[in-house]
Amino acid sequence: MLYRLFFSATLFIIFLAKSHAQSAYHAFKNDISSQVNVFLGTSGDHGQLSPAASYPFSLMSIGPQTYPHLHAGYEYSAKEYLGFTHNRMEGVGCKGSGGNLLIKPFMGTRREDDKLMRTQQQAWPGYFQVAFDNGISAEFSVEKNEGRHHYRFNSGDKGFYIDLSHTLDNQFVAEEHRIEGNRLSGWIESKTTCNAGKYRLYYALEISDVASWENADNHKVLVRLPQAIREADVKVAFSSASVEDAIAALTKRTLSEIQTASRAEWNKVLGQVQVKGDADREKLFYSLLYRTVQSPYVISEKDGRYRGHDGSLQKSKETMYNGWAIWDNYRTQLPLLSLAYPDKYQGISSSIANLYRFGKKDYATQSEPSNTVRTEHAIVVLLDSYRKGYKVDFKPIIDSLIGEVDRLDFSSPDKALESSYDVWALSEILGILKMDELSEKYKQKALAYKEYWNKDFKDMSRSDVDRMQARKLYQGTIWQYRWFVPFDVKGLIDLIGGDETYREQLDYFFANDLYNHANEPDIQVPYMYNASSEIWKSQAMVHRYAKDTVVQYYFNDNSRGIDPFVDRIYKNQPKAFIRTMDDDAGAMSAWYVLAATGISPACVGWPIYYLNVPLFESVTLHPQSKNAFHIKVSNFAEENIYIQAVKLNGKSLDRNYLTHEEVMKGGTLEITASADPNKTWAAGKQWISELK
Repeated sequence: MLYRLFFSATLFIIFLAKSHAQSAYHAFKNDISSQVNVFLGTSGDHGQLSPAASYPFSLMSIGPQTYPHLHAGYEYSAKEYLGFTHNRMEGVGCKGSGGNLLIKPFMGTRREDDKLMRTQQQAWPGYFQVAFDNGISAEFSVEKNEGRHHYRFNSGDKGFYIDLSHTLDNQFVAEEHRIEGNRLSGWIESKTTCNAGKYRLYYALEISDVASWENADNHKVLVRLPQAIREADVKVAFSSASVEDAIAALTKRTLSEIQTASRAEWNKVLGQVQVKGDADREKLFYSLLYRTVQSPYVISEKDGRYRGHDGSLQKSKETMYNGWAIWDNYRTQLPLLSLAYPDKYQGISSSIANLYRFGKKDYATQSEPSNTVRTEHAIVVLLDSYRKGYKVDFKPIIDSLIGEVDRLDFSSPDKALESSYDVWALSEILGILKMDELSEKYKQKALAYKEYWNKDFKDMSRSDVDRMQARKLYQGTIWQYRWFVPFDVKGLIDLIGGDETYREQLDYFFANDLYNHANEPDIQVPYMYNASSEIWKSQAMVHRYAKDTVVQYYFNDNSRGIDPFVDRIYKNQPKAFIRTMDDDAGAMSAWYVLAATGISPACVGWPIYYLNVPLFESVTLHPQSKNAFHIKVSNFAEENIYIQAVKLNGKSLDRNYLTHEEVMKGGTLEITASADPNKTWAAGKQWISELK
């Protein structure tokens, strides 16, 4: 009889939680955010993502900590929950990062190791809900840097374990906390991704009904709730500036009110890019766009105060950001943000420039205001921002930029090409500043990439050219890295032996499945036919890797021919990407989003976008703006992957690119698609990067 009563009560609690969540969901069912699948990429080594309740560019994301867990703290197929944490870096390597401030509800026992076994879960942007077999259910929502928990319990003993030392990868450093009334507040210091630096988060946490607090060993706090209550709320707020700011961020709003505000902002942010076409593809598109705006994080308070990379309090008129994965994202995610979110991108650009004021490191300093990953190629991003019309003041940081470039590593073939890109960017910046002599010096140093290329990338008859990490390469092969001269593709074509040989070698590269989309070294190569006399082949390649079944070999496995990946790369499911493919803080999601819109960066550092047929009949950037940019596809069909003709604002466009200025002015781009390539379109009028 007791078992039946407990089971009935459990079902009733689950029903209440599910009914509340579903009513909130249906209130928004016609909104863009309802198309997002937050479980995409949350299982296995297929993206390293989580379904946490989050908010665009927010420090906070409340999500489940499962056993077993992946890099973001969660595994879709896991049943056992260890509790709920409040931050994470999505889709990054090492063993993940974040996972601070773990809260575990309990009922009927004080044992910290009692298991929470999931029976039901659902989530969407800004919201997560779960129920357990012991009768506990929980809901979460986040708006800006404030979050809400709402728990339902059966009668009897109940409460929370709070672990202030919890992280995803044993990254805890120190913490201080204080208990006052129903509030716990303090700071937590942890190591950044890959343990390269340290960050500090200030927090405030309030619980609606507290019977008692107990400080336990090892940075844990036990909270007892009154036996009679059946529901409890937990308010949490973060700040990168101070505990006082975190306390001030707590409001009296309910979870429902927080959820409504969060959902409205998600609709606003996702609605900056509107697509119309196949319904399932729209859902995939918005699920991936959702991933591109998880970071970087807003770290400044309303009055502009933020904590700098030396630990000191600073103040800025602009919104300041942190939480960088620039080495992964500078070719896709950041260019996408510059297109879709110009109101935010000025602050992002200024924040990247600001790194140089505090002794920027390739990974992280020892006083970060939030979790972060790495910042290589920031100089390329700053050049790109400047040429797109964003304000970048190079003068105060030029010595730091020169110092960084003078310390670049050229010791391996891949580093030699990667570093040459940064050297080129510096030479361009010095030219902008009219420092002509220094500009020429670094231009010549950038041109020295040809010596490195001839040494390691010209002779493709050597036995190790398809061997992963041969010659000390980082996560790539000679075949994959040899194309990486984005700032001088004209020079690369000459080194290879001219247009015909260049095309033949690209053909061989793709025909033999040497291209690898599981990592970033060669993600620009599908676009590189744009610099040849066979532009249309890039149009086909972009479609192939965005939506067709392909063959891929795992980037950390040298055994070609054994168990290859044969499927679509981008899928709207928990096992979303290729095995071993991290999303890298939105880098790989952004590749798809750009391909699907039909415009992608030709070379970061130049405000130029190559064109391809979009994956939708229509795409609109900034639809609510007077400068809305519409892309319309005539003769749209799945097999029509080639550009037959293009018009920009009613006038014929016989070139394979747009400028950033043309897009941001607004207007209409009309692309006529065809199943057969138009081999004369843009012939001889394509954009090709060149360093003379």
